Amino acid sequence: MSDVSYPKDLKYTKSHEWIRVTGDVGRVGLTHYAQDQLGEIVFVELPEVGRELKQGEVFGVVESVKAVSDCYSPASGKVVRVNERLVDSPELVNSDPHGEGWFFELEISDSGELDNLMDADRYDKYQAEEGAH
Repeated sequence: MSDVSYPKDLKYTKSHEWIRVTGDVGRVGLTHYAQDQLGEIVFVELPEVGRELKQGEVFGVVESVKAVSDCYSPASGKVVRVNERLVDSPELVNSDPHGEGWFFELEISDSGELDNLMDADRYDKYQAEEGAH
């Protein structure tokens, strides 16, 4: 198990994104595990407000000193807000990945898709196993 506790109110993807759902809106970000693997994040490409995304679709990239990685939407819906702070302060993804480092908010079009995601306990086991390989 990791020494990070993953917030219980989030749902997680196998590609290491998270979503926090409030009503029909989901706030999306990158997990602690992902930012830890990437290292110092220097750039975040965010989706445009109004863009329609499908679950699993690439919405942008994160660039670190080590690598550039695609980021995938954990649910389908329309982007209603982006975290403009990341434009000037991409390091928020490193310092507060499950809080101030969020990427965008999505008006969820199919809440049933959320059943495809992992809860915190399953994600903790998943990333621990992946990290062991």
